[in-house]
Amino acid sequence: MTYFNSRDMAAIAICAALWGVLNSIFSPVFFSMTHLPFFCDLIGFSVLTLAAWWVRKFGAITMIGVIATVINFAMIPTAVHFLGFTAASIFFDLTISLVGFNKPFSKKAYTIASMMPISIVSAALAGYLIGTFFMANPAGGALGWAGLHAIGGVVGGAIGTSLVTGLNARRIAVNSGYRETQPNVMRDSD
Repeated sequence: MTYFNSRDMAAIAICAALWGVLNSIFSPVFFSMTHLPFFCDLIGFSVLTLAAWWVRKFGAITMIGVIATVINFAMIPTAVHFLGFTAASIFFDLTISLVGFNKPFSKKAYTIASMMPISIVSAALAGYLIGTFFMANPAGGALGWAGLHAIGGVVGGAIGTSLVTGLNARRIAVNSGYRETQPNVMRDSD
């Protein structure tokens, strides 16, 4: 039996494509208008929170970050700053695996209390790495840039936890041991 089944791989591909494509299309427009990095975090950490709930296996978030990075580089080859988000997705994956994949999503309060801090700290890490390695003299230095990304992590985490709590409230279950059922077949009794 494989670690990631076909549904897990489909979820990983969907989330990575969503993050990579939306980020490469809309984030540069938002950044050029405002010079604030919030939109990258909004997209990224809402998608990562949803993916953590959807797949619930270690390594999925890292794969999403790596695939989203490849997509981002394919669409914007000069966007090397996205490597900060790759590192943040690895940190997100490690942190959520330490918390556990089922407990944070069992109740609304657990989801908010666990996923919001993970999103905020991961976004701040991305901002710190971007400010340190990929920007020449960012406003407020690397820590200021980390703070701006942390604000984006608040927004992205809030969107992600809202999606997850909404799906849980409607009792939508994922990765719950799907099994095919055989249709009722009428048999001739001889």
